[in-house]
Amino acid sequence: MPSFDAVSELNSHEVTNAIDQANRELAQRFDFKDSGAQFELKEFTVTLKAQVDFQLKQMLEILKLRLSKRGIDLVCLDIKEPSSNLAAAQQDVVLRQGIDQETGRKISRLVKDSKLKVQASLQGDKVRVTGKQRDELQSAMALLRGAKLEVALQFNNFRD
Repeated sequence: MPSFDAVSELNSHEVTNAIDQANRELAQRFDFKDSGAQFELKEFTVTLKAQVDFQLKQMLEILKLRLSKRGIDLVCLDIKEPSSNLAAAQQDVVLRQGIDQETGRKISRLVKDSKLKVQASLQGDKVRVTGKQRDELQSAMALLRGAKLEVALQFNNFRD
């Protein structure tokens, strides 16, 4: 029986490349010269470090631009509140991946309410959608792409 998996994954190599490009842009910009501003990536958390809050806002825009140019959906960004003291300011941006239980239930409910002849089941951090015909599965993919969800969805493991 044909099936596919709806997942929310990030390509770690593309994230690393985007952070490197953002750091290079900071080094070239006149308003960030010798300010010590930088992006640091640990696992899937990006730490923005600058002297003042105003620079953090500019750095956040640079980060969003670089991530979107690398094909990473900005829906996955979880932007934390900036913290600052007299010497420096910093802000964490968490890159979310995986589908939590609540979002998985929303996706399953959306597929079931669509009256398509497919079934959706939650399997860990992914949702498996199965059906008898390939056309129904493609309709389910189109439905999920058009839905306003708080996660970036990718479709993989398509089996016929």
